[in-house]
Amino acid sequence: MKFAVIRFPGSNCDRDMLNAILKSGGEADYVDYRETSLEGYDGVLIPGGFSFGDYLRSGAMAAVAPVTKAIVEAAEAGKPVAGICNGFQILTEIGLLPGALIFNDTHTFISRDETLKVTNSRTAFTTGYQPDETVTFPIAHGEGHYYCDDETYDTLRQNNQIVLEYTDNPNGSRGDIAGIINEAGNVLGMMPHPERALEALLGSDDGKKIFENMANWEAAHNEIQ
Repeated sequence: MKFAVIRFPGSNCDRDMLNAILKSGGEADYVDYRETSLEGYDGVLIPGGFSFGDYLRSGAMAAVAPVTKAIVEAAEAGKPVAGICNGFQILTEIGLLPGALIFNDTHTFISRDETLKVTNSRTAFTTGYQPDETVTFPIAHGEGHYYCDDETYDTLRQNNQIVLEYTDNPNGSRGDIAGIINEAGNVLGMMPHPERALEALLGSDDGKKIFENMANWEAAHNEIQ
C-alpha cells in the first residue's frame, strides 16, 4: 500500500504521518496541495497542523485547494483516507465526514496525553483493538470540539460510525466523540494523534495498530467481513 501524505502550507505533522506508515510496512510520499491527481496511490493521509494558518476557520481554505478533488475521488473509489487533527477538520469541510470541529469549550489550546475508548473495533482502521479497549494518544488542538445536529448524531450512533470516544472529554465534543468514520468505512477522522503514539518508550505505542491496518488494508478489511 502506497500512501499520499498531503502537505498544505502550515502542515506540521506530515513527517510524523509519513514515519508512522513507513514504520508500519507501507510506502508513502509527500504530495503538495497544488497537485490535481493522486493516481498511483492506494490511500491518503491528511496530517495535523494549521493549514493556511487556520484563516477563516480550520480547514476551510485547505478545502478548496487543488488536491481536494483528488482526495474526494480516492475516498469515493473506496481507498483508505485518514485525517488526523487538522486533517479531520479538512475532511468535514470537504464533506467526506459529517459535522464540524469548533473551538474547545475552554477556548484554550489543549496539549496533553488523553485516554480514549475504542468504541468500534470492527472497522478496517481499528481491527485488532479489543471492544471498548482504552488507549492513550496525545491531543494538541484549539478547535477540537466535535459538533453535529441531533439527526447526524443519531445516525452516527445507529451506524456505529463513532470509533473513538474521550474518557475525560477535554473539549466539549458531543457525546465524547474523538473519531468517526464514514458510512462506507474507508474514511477516518480523529482529533487525537495516533502517529505520536508509536513507541512505548515515549509514553504509548497504542497508535501502531491504526497504521498497521492501513498498511495492510486488504487484510484488515477482510478481517471484519
